[in-house]
Amino acid sequence: MKGAYDIITIGGSAGSLSVLTGLLDALPDNMSMPVVIVLHRLRNVESEMGRLLSATKDIREPEDKEPVKDHHFYLAPQNYHLMIEADKTFMLDYSELVNYSRPAIDMTFSSVADVYGNRALCILLSGANKDGAEGLCEVIAAGGTGIVQDPHTAAFEVMPQSAIDLCRDVKVLTIEEIIKFIIFET
Repeated sequence: MKGAYDIITIGGSAGSLSVLTGLLDALPDNMSMPVVIVLHRLRNVESEMGRLLSATKDIREPEDKEPVKDHHFYLAPQNYHLMIEADKTFMLDYSELVNYSRPAIDMTFSSVADVYGNRALCILLSGANKDGAEGLCEVIAAGGTGIVQDPHTAAFEVMPQSAIDLCRDVKVLTIEEIIKFIIFET
């Protein structure tokens, strides 16, 4: 039986890798919905992010026009914006940087709000800029659930604090509380 959500999207930047790894370790391997991860990475340096996260879960980078599938973990490709289209396929985009980033969390969250509405769960972790805050507000405005890592527990509080300052009804949780929320509410 399907829970309250059809997708989980997680965004983060500086200071979020260890937190994300712990969060992924705690989640079941066979989630009933897709889990999409957007992390800021250096554009001109080959990234080992996919390999690092794949040690925790079977995580892969989606291709353009690939269908979004339940029970899969996806990582936004380095140097591409990742969006989900109305037909629930991925779209990769090489347009300009948003909030100094590509992939931009805002672009992914915004597309998730448009496609999944009140069936979306989006989580914003540690980071040193405001990317993700506007997109998280769009998710909440569409009836979805927006969660931020408690800034007091974040290595860099700017990203979660920006969402708290901008969004109404955002849930502020520790990583342990986020894990419990996902396990018991999805």
